[in-house]
Amino acid sequence: MSTIAATDRTQIHRIPARGSYDRDVVHAILDEALVCHVGFVHQGAPFVIPTICVRIGERLFVHGAAASRMLGTISDHALCVTVTLMDGIVLARSAFHHSMNYRSVVILGRGTDVTGREEKLAVLEALVEKIAPGRSRDVRGPNEKELRATRVISLAIDEASAKIREGGPVDDEEDMGLDVWAGHVPVALTARAPIRNGAENGRIPPVLARFSVPPEKTNS
Repeated sequence: MSTIAATDRTQIHRIPARGSYDRDVVHAILDEALVCHVGFVHQGAPFVIPTICVRIGERLFVHGAAASRMLGTISDHALCVTVTLMDGIVLARSAFHHSMNYRSVVILGRGTDVTGREEKLAVLEALVEKIAPGRSRDVRGPNEKELRATRVISLAIDEASAKIREGGPVDDEEDMGLDVWAGHVPVALTARAPIRNGAENGRIPPVLARFSVPPEKTNS
């Protein structure tokens, strides 16, 4: 088990038992998340922008238009990148103890431009593969004009921590006898049936099967 050294900025103080600095835990959350939020300061004002992300090794990558104000700002600047996976709604016997089950990661560091052609191509392919594994074999890859119009920023996963909440509510002892239902409702991201775009060409890719999630049995 490899751990990320906690710093003054990433040390979990609020319910520290929920914190984790295990690289495998951090990696797993980053790999499952489709969207991250990039926080930065531009012209003295704080911004938080959602964008797709992908992890390759010990670096996290985001991309966008080369003309993007955000990407121009975050290159070689201090960043705070967060991801959150919502796993459930927690219903307690008291309003105070209602909560959410989640897995989250916070990464701090400086953004770095990816300028090498082969590395940029590898990152863009990894982004497509994260959304739909196997998809890059079916579609046309980026041409030179598209590569020039795309900017890729990377962030080292050197200063990071995870925080996880799971299970049911933590009610006060004096509330345990209340005639109130308590427990948690699992929540998962699901996709609906795919909708074809344009003319009737191209086969339905097998990768779409990964988005079909059978409903789970409910417990009364």
